[in-house]
Formats: sequence, C-alpha cells, structure tokens
Amino acid sequence: MRTILAYGDSLTWGADPGQGMRLPWQDRWTTVLEEELNKTGPCRVICEGLHGRTTSFDDPAAAIDRNGANWLPICLASHRPLDLVILMLGTNDLKPSIAGTAAAAADGMARLAGIVRQSAAGPDGAPPLLIVAPPPLCASALPGGKPAKGRSIAESRLLAPLYQAVAKSNRARFFDAGTVCMASSVDGVHMDGSAHISLGMAMLGEIRRWRDHGCLNWQPLSL
Repeated sequence: MRTILAYGDSLTWGADPGQGMRLPWQDRWTTVLEEELNKTGPCRVICEGLHGRTTSFDDPAAAIDRNGANWLPICLASHRPLDLVILMLGTNDLKPSIAGTAAAAADGMARLAGIVRQSAAGPDGAPPLLIVAPPPLCASALPGGKPAKGRSIAESRLLAPLYQAVAKSNRARFFDAGTVCMASSVDGVHMDGSAHISLGMAMLGEIRRWRDHGCLNWQPLSL
C-alpha cells in the first residue's frame, strides 16, 4: 500500500467557508485523491490538516501550537514509511499578526522542505515531496470585503512563483492550486466542496505526470 502524508492547514482539514465546520468526508480533496488512487492500487492519504497552522511561525494568540515546523518531524516519524509528502501551507502566514508577507511564507516553506529532505521518512531515505501553493485569496462577503483575518490578496498571489522556486531548490515537485480552484467569496480564504473536488482530481493528475516522467518510483503499483 502506498502512503501519502498531506500536511496542511484548514484547507487540507476541509473547513467549510459557509458553516465554519468541516465539509463532508467525500468532498475533501484528500478523500477525492485517495479514492481515485485506490481505483488502481491500494493507497492511503493521511489528512494531517490543522486550523491556523503556519509554515514555521508561532501564533501567540493560539490556544495550541500552530507552528508547522514544530510538528512536521513528529508527523513524518509517526506515519513513516511515506511514499509521498504533500505540503500546502502559507495562507495563515499571511495574517498581519503572524508574518503578513508571501516572502516570509516562502522562507517557512523552505524550512519545511528541508525537514522533509533531511528525514528518513521514506521507504529508503527521504520521501518524494510535492509543494503546493494554496489558491489565492479573494474579496469576501465579510464587512469591508477583505479576506478573513485581514490577509492581503496581493500577497497571496505571490505565493505560487515563490513556492515554485523553493521546490526547485529542494528537488521537489511543485503545483499551483490556483490553476484549478479558487477561494470562496464567502470568507475569501477557504474552498467549497466543488473546489476541493477539483483540487483532488488535479493532484491525481500531477502524481500521474510525475510517475510518467520517471521521477516517482512507484512502478510496483500502477496508478
């Protein structure tokens, strides 16, 4: 069985932009990806999403530790061996109270990539890594029309090129979620069910392309 760790924030957890709760299990992108992969070979996608998680920044107002760099080594160790690690974080870094800039988020993502690359969490050394830029923020129905928590739409649009550079320097694959889905206008941050489904299918396609280019050694099991 292949095991994939999807390490992220509320976008991976499946926060419903309208209700504030969790989207139905079948509508989350991690579920879509797992079910599609299981059609041609056994695979488990571990949904390790946490509300408010940052790449590598502390949130002094949080009741629990939201620093992704603190928890990633623990998750890698507890779920190993991993055939693939997917990192999709940065949206919370854009809160003015956290870091506020895409450049800071990219530095944090580089730190996470280094943790994965230096780990022994794969079947034979470090597992393959896929870095995903979250979809850009958008105007919302909230008072003032800004995305929740005062995040900057302009800064969110800078994440993709910066993350692409981080991926290249860490021998990782890169995917821009903004090419296939968008944030909901309800809060300008989270994705609705249709966006999750689109992202899950796109992730499937990305994994297939990676395999077909010979960069993902999953030959014993088909996709």
